Amino acid sequence: QVQLHESGGGLVQAGGSLRLSCAASGRTISMYFMGWFRQAPGKEREFVAFISWSGSRTYYADSVKGRFTTSIDNAKNTVYLQMNSLKPEDTAVYYCALPPAPLRAGVRSDDYDYWGQGTQVTVSS
Repeated sequence: QVQLHESGGGLVQAGGSLRLSCAASGRTISMYFMGWFRQAPGKEREFVAFISWSGSRTYYADSVKGRFTTSIDNAKNTVYLQMNSLKPEDTAVYYCALPPAPLRAGVRSDDYDYWGQGTQVTVSS
C-alpha cells in the first residue's frame, strides 16, 4: 500500500514563497503521475498541478500557472511544489495524490485513489 506524506506548509505573507514536498513510500511508483490539489474552507477540492514520474510532463491549473512549479526527485521518491508570488486566495490545505494505475493523469479528485494527509498553507494579506 502506497503512503503519501506532505510537508512544507506554513504561514507566509502575500508575495512570498513556500515549497511543499510529497514523499511516497510503500511500493514503487515508477511510471505514475502525481497530482497536487488544494481545498479552502467551505470550498470543494480543486486541482493544482500534476507531473509525470519522468518529470517531462507537467500541467497546471490556470489559477497557478506561472507562479507554481512542480518537480520530482526520483531518487528520493519525492515530488515538490514550489509556490511563488503567493496570494491570500492560495490559502488552503494542499494535498498530493496518486492515481490507481501507472500512466494515468487527471484533473479531477476522482482520478486519484491515494492521498496524503494534507499540509496547511496560509497566505496573509
